Amino acid sequence: MPPFWLLLLVMAAAALFCRFAGYLAMRYLPTSPRIDAALRATPVAVMAGIAAIAVMNGSVTDALALLAAVALTFVLGNDVAAALIAVALAAVLRLAFG
Repeated sequence: MPPFWLLLLVMAAAALFCRFAGYLAMRYLPTSPRIDAALRATPVAVMAGIAAIAVMNGSVTDALALLAAVALTFVLGNDVAAALIAVALAAVLRLAFG
C-alpha cells in the first residue's frame, strides 16, 4: 500500500481538480434536476471513497465510525455534521481500545 502522505496528496489533487472542473462545467452547462442531484451526491461519494481505504485496512474502529456516519446522515439529514460526529467517535474509540 502506498504511504499515507501519497494517498493524501492524490486525494487533495483529485478534490482540487473536481472543484475546478465543477466551476468550468457549471459555467457552460444549464442546470437541471439531474445535475443538481449529481452535485448533492458528490460529497457523499468522496467521503465513501476515503472511508473505503480505512475499511480495507481492516480497522474495526474505522468501520464502526463509517457505519455511524451513514446512520447519522439519515438521522440528521446533514452529511457534514454526520462526518464530524463520526470522526469524533473514531477518536474516542481509538482512545478507548487503542
